Amino acid sequence: MRLRNIRGAKEAIENSAFVIKEPALERGSWKKVFKNDNPIYIEIGMGKGKFLTENALRNPDINYIGIERYSSVLLRALQKLDTMEKKPENIRFLCIDAKEIMDVFAKGEVDKIYLNFSDPWPKDRHAKRRLPSREFLERYDYILKKNGDLEFKTDNRALFDFAIEELEPAGWKAKAITYDLHNDENMVRGNVMTEYEEKFSSMGNPICKYIIFR
Repeated sequence: MRLRNIRGAKEAIENSAFVIKEPALERGSWKKVFKNDNPIYIEIGMGKGKFLTENALRNPDINYIGIERYSSVLLRALQKLDTMEKKPENIRFLCIDAKEIMDVFAKGEVDKIYLNFSDPWPKDRHAKRRLPSREFLERYDYILKKNGDLEFKTDNRALFDFAIEELEPAGWKAKAITYDLHNDENMVRGNVMTEYEEKFSSMGNPICKYIIFR
C-alpha cells in the first residue's frame, strides 16, 4: 500500500534541485534541462526510485526522468538520493499524475518508457486507470519517438494478461515477452530490479515482462 501523507514531503520536494516543479513549462525542451542531447528515458510510477537511480548511475549518457504521483513516495526517492556519496547528474523527478504526460512531453520527445509493477486496479470499472491500458498506450504513442519502445514488468499475472490483450487493439506489437524473467537468459541480461521486484521474486513469484513498440 502506498504512503500518501508524510509531514514535510511537499516542502522537501519544493526544495529539491532534482524535482522539476512546473514540468509543463519544459515541454519540448527537456534536453535543455539536462544541457545535452542525450536520449530521454522515463519511468512512470517510479516508486522509491531504486530502478531509475541505478540505471542513471550505470548509463551517464542517458537522461532519466521519474514520474511519481504521491509526494510521500517521491520523498523516499529523494531521501535515498541524499544518502548517496555520488549522485547521478542525469536524473530528474516529476510529482504528477501519469495522465498529464502529454502536457509535459512533446510529440516524439521520449526515447524509452518504463512501467514497473504498476497498480493493477483489479476492478473492471477501473481498467482505464491501468498504466498498460489502451488509453495510456495512446498517450505513450504520442510522446514516444518513432522506433522507441516500452518495457513493462509485473508479478501480477492477471494484469500482465490484460496488458498483452491491450496491445493489438491499441496498434502495438511485442518485441519480446516472458512469463518468468529471472529464468529467461536473454531478457534478464542487464536487468535492474526494483524494490517490489526484489521483494516478490524473493517470495518465489515469477516476474513477467514485455518489450513493445508502436
